[in-house]
Order: sequence, then structure tokens, then C-alpha cells
Amino acid sequence: MCGDDADQHLRVDARPDRVVFTLQSLEHAAVTTRDVELALRISATADKSGLLAEPEIGTGAPRSVQILEIAIDALDIAGIRAFWKAVLGYADEVGAEGPEDPLVDPVGQGPAIWFQQMDRPRPQRNRIHFDISVPHDEAPRRIEAALAAGGRLVSATRAPAFWVLADLEGNEACVTTWQGRDG
Repeated sequence: MCGDDADQHLRVDARPDRVVFTLQSLEHAAVTTRDVELALRISATADKSGLLAEPEIGTGAPRSVQILEIAIDALDIAGIRAFWKAVLGYADEVGAEGPEDPLVDPVGQGPAIWFQQMDRPRPQRNRIHFDISVPHDEAPRRIEAALAAGGRLVSATRAPAFWVLADLEGNEACVTTWQGRDG
């Protein structure tokens, strides 16, 4: 259906009740004209086969196409970027390896993370944090990498269920495991 044209553009997520095709250039971390052309070819093939080619989510309500990205407001982007790269297990976006550039999930499962420059501190506590659930034997390495990247340990009172970490500006992330969650 797409052949070699889909290389580095097409991801397929097969589930019992649907197949989700995601088209986005890995090289440019954006939707390109090529991606749109591939989407039209996939939709036309589905239509010819009598398959439903709509973004329905199983509730009867349509959902538009979306890509989730997360922005982290920061005063010192270069100072906190390494922490988020380490704690999330992310990588530099292809062609964007600078100290203020976005980060991406190297296996394409999670949303891109980008940083927005703030002009002054926020006096209130941050209102969002991330829980990064990892295998229990991965947690120590992930925590060590985040601390080495400028993070700090806020709390380990619920370890090994979760550890609370923070970047230099106090934005929090919890590294969680399945262990210690029973009673």
C-alpha cells in the first residue's frame, strides 16, 4: 500500500478493535507533504476494502487527529533539559541537539517534550508532574541518571512504589514501579 515511501514516516499500532496509522517524518518531527500523501493512499485503500477510515475512539464520539506534545515552562531551559532527558529516557530530536531543543521518545511511544522560556519565576507550586512507570530493575538507573543530570530527590518515603524527583526549578517527576503497591 505505501511501500518504500513509508520508510521513516509510518508507525502502525495494531489493536484488537482497530489499527492506528501515525504518519510523521522522523527526520523533521513534523507532518510533511509526503505524510499527507501517504495518509490519503492508506485511506483510499481502506475505503476500497470496505473498512472504516475515521478517527472514532470507541465511544461513538469522533476524535480528530492529534499528536500530543508536552511543554515545560522554564527560566533555565539548558539547566533542566538534561534532567528531563534522563528521567524520561528520551533522546535528542534528530537534528536538534542543542541545550534548549525538544526531546523525543526514541521508540515513538510517548509525546515530544519541548521547553518554553519564562521571563519570571512562578511563585506557586507547579501544578503538573509526570509519573514515569518503569520496570523495577530500571528505576535505580533512571533515578541515578536524573540526579546526575541536575535533579534532586524530593522524597523516597513510598519507594519502591515511587520516588519523587525534581529538576532545578522544582518541576516534579515520580519514577514509579509495580513494587510496594500492595497494602
